[in-house]
Parts: sequence; structure tokens; C-alpha cells
Amino acid sequence: MALFLLFAASILLAATAHHVPGQEDFLSIDCGLDAAFSGRMDTYTDIPYVSDGPYIDGGENHEIAADQQESGLDADLLTLRSFPTGTRNCYALPAQSGAKYLLRMQFLHGNYDGNNKSSSSSPVQFDLYLGTDYWDTVQNGSYWWSEAVFVAWASWVPVCLLNTGRGTPFVNTLELRQLEDSLYPDVTADLSMSTFERINLGANTTTRYPDDPYDRFWWRRASSSWAYISTQSPIVQLEHDSFDVPVSVLQRAAIAVGNDTVLNVLTWEGYKASLMFKVFLHFADFQKSQLRQFDIYFNNQRLDNYSPTYLTASSVQSSGWSKSPDGVYNITLAANNVSVLPPMMSAYEIYSLIAHHTQRTFSKDFDIMMSIKHKYGVIKNWMGDPCFPVQYAWNGVKCSNTTDNTTRIISLDLSNSNLHGVISDNFTLLTELRFLDLSGNSTNGPIPDSLCKKNANTFIFRYDSDKDMCNGTTSLSPSKKKTTIISIVVVVPMVIVVALVLSCLIWGRKRKPKISTHGPPRVPEPCSALAIIKKNGDHLHNTENRRFTYKELENITSKFKQSIEQGGFGLVYYGCLEDDTEVAVKMRSESSSHGLDEFLAEEKLVLMKP
Repeated sequence: MALFLLFAASILLAATAHHVPGQEDFLSIDCGLDAAFSGRMDTYTDIPYVSDGPYIDGGENHEIAADQQESGLDADLLTLRSFPTGTRNCYALPAQSGAKYLLRMQFLHGNYDGNNKSSSSSPVQFDLYLGTDYWDTVQNGSYWWSEAVFVAWASWVPVCLLNTGRGTPFVNTLELRQLEDSLYPDVTADLSMSTFERINLGANTTTRYPDDPYDRFWWRRASSSWAYISTQSPIVQLEHDSFDVPVSVLQRAAIAVGNDTVLNVLTWEGYKASLMFKVFLHFADFQKSQLRQFDIYFNNQRLDNYSPTYLTASSVQSSGWSKSPDGVYNITLAANNVSVLPPMMSAYEIYSLIAHHTQRTFSKDFDIMMSIKHKYGVIKNWMGDPCFPVQYAWNGVKCSNTTDNTTRIISLDLSNSNLHGVISDNFTLLTELRFLDLSGNSTNGPIPDSLCKKNANTFIFRYDSDKDMCNGTTSLSPSKKKTTIISIVVVVPMVIVVALVLSCLIWGRKRKPKISTHGPPRVPEPCSALAIIKKNGDHLHNTENRRFTYKELENITSKFKQSIEQGGFGLVYYGCLEDDTEVAVKMRSESSSHGLDEFLAEEKLVLMKP
């Protein structure tokens, strides 16, 4: 990325007053702008800018120092957002999945923190990531800009600032512009480009929107070895032009001075040895009476023997991505022997490759997670890609092993996350989700029917406790485990009543009277069998849905005084309710050979009997 040390006057952009359709595809963010303001309208372009508050979770708002706010400085550079805490801070920009975009970020330190880091001698340095892929290193002196052309792989574009330990990351503006699909055909879902330079050779000012409907910046560059020519004639742009260079850019050009037959356009050095470059050169000839023909060289390799077309846009690009052994690159035009006129050029673009080496979360899973985040206002480290890089994976999110370069979200723990509102249907759309924990929140409303049907027997869903709502089992945390699990079954069907009456009669016959001078001891009388039969029909429905505390069970059974049966799960105790209804209280022993599921199944079966 080229470094530009610009004075405030050189940051001024082409002033225009007319309006060109297409702003509905623009997102213009003035970072650090107070969210209380509805936004502002750019003076030169009539493009509306909004606060970055809705697109970022962290950071602080600042203004550049008063002595840096020179007259004519663009308003979107006066404020910024800095990130003094956190290693990675990410914006999430809404996009159309599969569409092609240009994304530009601008950086002007302006000594906002009073640490004099705006000087080139002690610059702030940090890295930018487009999704999970390295994009650029900001090496701030006075002013810096970074720009990328890419295809959106999801409905949200994550843009991250990574703290490299060389000062606090910051940003002044983010500008997202949707491009026509036909533009820059080299850019695909698997290949993105970072803009190194985009230069208008014959201009005396920077050109952008509305002259360029996509709001690309065409910076001006001058050289003492160039002469300049221009025309007022319209330039024809062919249908499905792959670059759509603005007419105002093509109406100006640079040519070699005097009788020189060589136009040295540019020599540059990549600031990283790993960078690979591609160039796009743009032409339109202004005369047709004499021959203009020249060889085009990129890194001393001839690209073409070329004659620009009269008043018609044309372009030449390098093939593949070039990497120079010594890191030095050049573009040169040299007239051949038959050419009468010197070589000329209107503009050029240079891009470096953004390699897609890092994996990404499955795009639909990413979109769904962003919807969940925004619905519930989740406050976690939920920035950037949910699964990658692994060291920045979202808290509570677990992902599957990558197969066919696809990673899916399989587990989501949102317990005790202060969630409010109804349970979203979005959870159902995470088609590979195997575990979901929403316990410990303030959610309400019905559980979506489709939630438990999504993964049949492999899905675990915890909601108002640690119970699996889908499979009917309970998984207790260590603090809630007990050595014995007690389940109370209140039974009043006539079969149980008769059994109790018979038990009482047998017990009474076996008991032998004892002689005492003080008279017989008083024994608590069991509930009246007649009362039981009489009240059974009245209390059946009320009793079978009633829950009891352990203390109440002690009172009902006189502290589990009388056992009436040894069942397969443990002892069954005789009890009596406050309205004289007799009941049996069944306790499951941990030593029982039968499992908890069988015990609960028998409990339900008993309660269902008429």
C-alpha cells in the first residue's frame, strides 16, 4: 500500500454539484461521529455519512488535535475511533452475499491523543484484515488510505484492526461501494485485491464521485519528464467495459517530453517481499491522423505492442500476479520504429494480491450468528469471523473440523448471557448445531417446534434449567448431583386404594393385643377407607398434577415411618394427605438396578391409569 504524505490542500477532492444515481449502494461511515447525530452530508460529493456506532462493539471516539484541523481538511477526517484495548477489533458491514465491492478506509492520526504519533519518525503501525485474510499494514505518517476489491462471501463483511504492539489502532472513515459484477473480472470469491495505487496522469486534482459512479479515488501525479494533453471530445466506453474508467480521466493524458520516445510511468518498491502485483493501464488517443504505437513493459517484460484507439476507452493488463526477486517494479512505454507520435497514457491502477489462505466459517452460519447477535444484543467478543482465526473464535461457539474448506457451527453456549425476548427461529437455521444452551436468561414465549426436530436424536437443548428439553433427560451439574434421586408419585386410582386397604387389614389381624395396667397405647388411625373411596373421584385430577416439597413428604409419611412395599426401584411408604386421601410415596434407591429413565417411565404410566 503506497504511503502518501499529503498536505491538507492536496486532500481536497474534485468539487461537484450534480447528483449521480447509485448512492443506494453506498455505505459511508464517519468513525468517531457522535451516534446522537443523524449523520452529515459531505460538502463535495453530497454523499451522506453516518456514525460507526451500529457497526462496532468497542473503541473510543476522538477528534484530531485542534492545531491539525486545517482549513479545507475533509470533514470525515476530523473524527476517529481508536481501540486502546483488545488485540482485535472488528467492524461488521452489511453486504449482499456474492456481490462485488470496493472498501476504502482512511487514517489520519492528527495527534488526537497528544502523543505526537502523527510524525513519520514515530508512527503508529497496525494490521488490517478483510475477514480472516491479511489485507494491509497501516504505517501512519501524516495520512494513509487502504482500499480493497473483493466479493462478499456472506451478508456481513468483517473488517478487523489488529494491534501489533506499535501503538493504538484507529480509523477515521470506512466507505463501502458496490461494483458492477462485470468490473475487475480477476476478482472472484477466491481472490481479492488490495489497491496499491490508482493514478490519473493528466489531472490537476483528485477525481472521485460523481465523476466516478463507484467513488473510486483517482489520485493525480505529476512528473517533470511528462507533458500533458487533453481533449473536450466525448470518449466512447464499450459495453461491458471491465474497468469503466471515468470519461473525465480518459480526457487527459501524459506523454513523453519533447522528442523522447520512452515514457517512464513508474518505478516502485514493494514494502513487503511477499507482495504480488498486477497492473491495469488505461488509454484513449485524441488524434487519428498519425500513427502512435508503442511497446508496454511491466518489470522489463513486454506485455503488448499497442496502439490506443481514437476517442475510445481501452485497457491493457498484466497476466497473472508478478513477484520481483529484488522487490522493485516498473512500468515503461517505448515507441517502436514505425510510430510517429510518442507513447501516451491516461491512467493506471496497481493492485496487490490478498491471498485467501485462512479458512472461513460457512457463510450461512456466519449470517445466522450475526442475526442472533443483533437480535439479543450479545455482548461478548463476537467480532469478525465466528471460528477463525482460532485464537479469536467467538466465546461460547464451537466449530466442526474443516472438510472441503467448510467449517460449521456445532455448539452454542449462551447460558447466563442476559438474553431477553422470545426464542429466535434463527437457532433452527444452524443446521449442524448439536448443542444449544439458553439457560439462565430471561427469554420467554414458546419454544419453536422445529428446534427439537432439526437433529433428531443428536441435538441437546437446555433452556430454563440444565434439562435437555428435546430428549426429556436431565444432566445435573456437579453442584446439583445427589447420592439418591427421589421422585414422588401420588396415586389415587382404585387399584392402589384397594391394595392399601387390604394391607391395613392384614396388618391389623397379625397384631396381638398387649395387657397393660395403664390401658392400650394410642396408635394413629389410618385414613378412613370409606373416606378414601368417597373422595377419590373428587380429588383425582387435583392430586395427580400436584408437586410436593421434601418437608411435606416427611409430614405426609410421618417421616417415612411405615413402608408398605419393597419395589424394584426401592421402598414404597404409606402416607396420608391433609384431606384424608391415602397415598403411596415411592423412593428410588441409587442401588436400584433400574435406571432413571425406566423409573420416570413407570411414574408416567401409573399417573396415566384411570
